[in-house]
Amino acid sequence: MIRHIVLFTWTAAATAEQRAAVTAELRKLPDLIPQLRAYTVGADAGLNQGNHDYAVVADFDNVDDYLVYRDHPDHQKVIAEHIKPILATRAAVQLSL
Repeated sequence: MIRHIVLFTWTAAATAEQRAAVTAELRKLPDLIPQLRAYTVGADAGLNQGNHDYAVVADFDNVDDYLVYRDHPDHQKVIAEHIKPILATRAAVQLSL
């Protein structure tokens, strides 16, 4: 199994509406990309200072399924239209479980 974890920090100019749109659009992806086995997205709970603002955790059966997700046009559209315009920093890792 492959677990893909991404952390975002938003720009200071990111609006509540833009942040909400990221969540709404990302939550559509499991219905569009059947290779996703588990998918969790959401804003940081605000328990610790210095955390990233947002996280995506996605599980796949194998590397090929992850690559389908990574390159999928619907996923790339969310990134281009909703994430990149408000993105300050990004960190990511893929774990083999």
